[in-house]
Amino acid sequence: MSDDIQAAIDKAVKGNDVVLFMKGTPTFPQCGFSSVVVQVLDYLGVDYVATNVLEDQAVREGIKVYSDWPTIPQLYVKGEFVGGCDIIKEMFESGELKEFMAEKGIEMEAA
Repeated sequence: MSDDIQAAIDKAVKGNDVVLFMKGTPTFPQCGFSSVVVQVLDYLGVDYVATNVLEDQAVREGIKVYSDWPTIPQLYVKGEFVGGCDIIKEMFESGELKEFMAEKGIEMEAA
């Protein structure tokens, strides 16, 4: 795996408060799992940066190496890997995601 890709991913993850690596874009998710995470973040009113892994195969594979997590989407908050769709959905439904965001100092408009 290219060191350049890993460095670019690391810069994105550490340079933004909330980063979502997903298939598609927030306005046009290209898989159901990515769509669920976008809906959760939008519902909470979280400002986030999204990276469409379908645009670059190196990023698509590189993010799996970076996180040691085999699936996409992947959510990062303040440089920390939070999880994929199932984890985010569970955290949201239990109220844990909202608490986690608040603890990390992430502003939420709704919720």
